[in-house]
Amino acid sequence: MFSKSLYTRGLQCPKSLWLKKNKPEVLSIPDDSRLAVFDNGDRIGDLARSLFPSGKEIRFDGGSFDEKIAQTKEWLEDGESVIYEATFQYDGVLVMVDILCIRDDGLHLYEVKSSTSLKDVYLQDVSIQYYVLSGLGYEIKSANVVHIDSEYTRGEELEIEKLFKIQDVSEIVRENQQAIPQRLQDFREMLRGNEPQIQIGIQCLNPYECDGCHYCWSEQRKIPDYSVFNLARLPWKKRFELYYEGFVRLEEIESLDGFSKGQRLQILSQKDPQIHIDREKIAEFLSMLRYPIYHLDFETFQQSIPQWKGISPYEQIPFQYSLHIEYEDGRLEHREFLAQEGEDPREEMARKLLEDIPQDVMVMAYNASFERGVIHRLADEFPQYSSLRQIASNIIDLMIPFANKDYYHPKMQGSHSIKKVLPALVPQMDQAYQNLELVHHGGEAMEVFPRLHLMDEELKHKYKKALLEYCKLDTLAMVEILRELRRAIKTE
Repeated sequence: MFSKSLYTRGLQCPKSLWLKKNKPEVLSIPDDSRLAVFDNGDRIGDLARSLFPSGKEIRFDGGSFDEKIAQTKEWLEDGESVIYEATFQYDGVLVMVDILCIRDDGLHLYEVKSSTSLKDVYLQDVSIQYYVLSGLGYEIKSANVVHIDSEYTRGEELEIEKLFKIQDVSEIVRENQQAIPQRLQDFREMLRGNEPQIQIGIQCLNPYECDGCHYCWSEQRKIPDYSVFNLARLPWKKRFELYYEGFVRLEEIESLDGFSKGQRLQILSQKDPQIHIDREKIAEFLSMLRYPIYHLDFETFQQSIPQWKGISPYEQIPFQYSLHIEYEDGRLEHREFLAQEGEDPREEMARKLLEDIPQDVMVMAYNASFERGVIHRLADEFPQYSSLRQIASNIIDLMIPFANKDYYHPKMQGSHSIKKVLPALVPQMDQAYQNLELVHHGGEAMEVFPRLHLMDEELKHKYKKALLEYCKLDTLAMVEILRELRRAIKTE
């Protein structure tokens, strides 16, 4: 039995399909972030039904698929106009249609996605549904993909018809029909045989990272965690070409022709692990600084369905910041802000930022474009706090010396992300993150905050404390990294 998810899995990689059917124990279990994506998709799907109200739902949980198919058929015969999760089977393929509209001219299929764009995999998803229903003799007048419109900005009320964009993909879906029978036959023959011998390639990562990657890469091919696939700013096509040429570890690469300065440094540091420090460039960066320095870091979260006025789908919404003020004599002062749960945090944050950061001071951030973007959006939304733009203009990016490879440590593994820079320069800080309770990284912070209002008071208090401790560590880490840069130019 095939489902639409198995069919699209097979299109991405036949071996992935074979593993799912014959060796599922080797596939990775979805992590919390992946499960959060699934949950978000469910919420989007439920909301999209408002575009086609008064429908009847075939419940996914409970009952066999035969019963669901029978129920769908009964409702069609009874003249229902909208069915959610309408279930059909044909040619050994089972599909559940997100939204099926039955009109005088025939059936209209609607597949709902939480993405903000139309992707080829969605077209294949709808195509297999079309194949099943048309095979059963139903006349399908249109096939559509419903997805989030990223250009929508919420007003006082959520406007469902503007939040979603409906794209008619009927023409492409019909063109896809001719190839489906042969593909299904090929999949069935493949599934009856031994495990396919398929080389790893871009299909491992596109359109989704396959849950068989660990098995195919680490277990079968013994590709280490750090390999040619970690070469910074090298297109994936080039990385695979290196692998196909027989290179696995960076130190195995013989010729440095065709690689950038940073990539060469990354390769050479594996051949001869040494710290690279351009003291002149680092001194030039440090000469731009003036005290006191306000080390700033934001934490943000996203809403696929905007809850408050002025917010677009998946916009970064700031809910917290940490501020370490570093004085020339080495003294540190800490300030912080954590928004009230369940409320729009932006205006209060804008006001508090102006209280905590004077207009004429130097602000430092790591990957400053993010902090500048947050501040500019606050100023756009709340014109009364437009002076925030001056703060944004005063931000210096601590990432510059590392992005430019003026300071490079082999432990950075080609990255200038603070997640790689910090343990290389200040290993004791890395341990401090591990010692945190409940919240250890930004991903956990952005997942926790939107759920605070659902927690009991005791648990909420613990998580608020954890959020503050985590964010405080982020700006303290910046202070320590800057200190290491100062030490670097003094060390001969």
